[in-house]
Amino acid sequence: MTTNTSGRTRRLSAELSVSPLGLGCMGMSYAYGPTDRAEALATIRRALDLGVTFVDTADMYAAGENEELVGEAIAGRRDEVILATKFGILVDPATSRPNGVNGSPDYVRTAIDRSLTRLGVDHVDLYYLHRPDPQVPIEETVGAMAGLVAAGKVGALGLSEASAGTIRRAVAVHPIAAIQSEWSIFSRDIEESVVPTARELHIGLVPYSPLGRGQLTGAATSTTDLADDDFRRTLPRWQTDNLAANQALVDRVRAIASAHGAAPAQVALAWLLAQGDDVVPIPGTKRRNHLEENAGAVDVALSRADLANLSDLRASGDRYPDMTWVQRDTPALG
Repeated sequence: MTTNTSGRTRRLSAELSVSPLGLGCMGMSYAYGPTDRAEALATIRRALDLGVTFVDTADMYAAGENEELVGEAIAGRRDEVILATKFGILVDPATSRPNGVNGSPDYVRTAIDRSLTRLGVDHVDLYYLHRPDPQVPIEETVGAMAGLVAAGKVGALGLSEASAGTIRRAVAVHPIAAIQSEWSIFSRDIEESVVPTARELHIGLVPYSPLGRGQLTGAATSTTDLADDDFRRTLPRWQTDNLAANQALVDRVRAIASAHGAAPAQVALAWLLAQGDDVVPIPGTKRRNHLEENAGAVDVALSRADLANLSDLRASGDRYPDMTWVQRDTPALG
């Protein structure tokens, strides 16, 4: 049976209420091998049918093509969507890979207008700084973002992969509704300082890659399962020795899933949902069948023992080759 999440909500902030699970759209256009535009459009629309109201994209995904895809999918259904996009990461046109960050006030204002055009909307509900710019004080970037709220182009502000200190400095300029960072059974580093800081400041938590970029589903067991251009081939956790160790941990997830009559992906998402009512994972998928499986996670009730066992797992390998791109700080103002 397919789970419908209509009517179930979680509150990220005082002004932002969303479905318990969102939909990450990056892989529909970028980074995860071959794409299928028709299936991607159908997947986004199916998500809305299932009551998944929180849709996430970014201007860098396929150099804006993902925003265009999302815009086409939600056309005529804008009032059903809490729409989030991100700006700040620059892309090398020759490689489509990240090529620096721009958090300057002028770029803030330019980026939103480009995103609104691609999305075909007059505002987005949540606008994230994709990565803090190490050359620009966060106060300047968030000050410009606050201007977008005043102009009616943005409903609420978010930060992605910011340090606890940067979050505190940002909040002093304008309320921050959500922090988006990688968080899963396999990615736990934000628990040390980012999660406590967000909770102290009443900021919602939006975990991306909550399925360990596919490892926690148990579906991909080797890099040979990945397309040649799949960026996971570059990640430490997918290298031979780390991958073997991580697959052994996935077997433990699979055992818990079997006991619940659930899929490993559902257990991984249920673990995150159990971390607090302020947590809204955004699993990404390109296909309707995976979307429907993921939606079933809201009905998986893990025991305390299950949660403890899953919390004890620690993945082998860093989550990025260059970890300076996560939990970023910016220079002091002035």
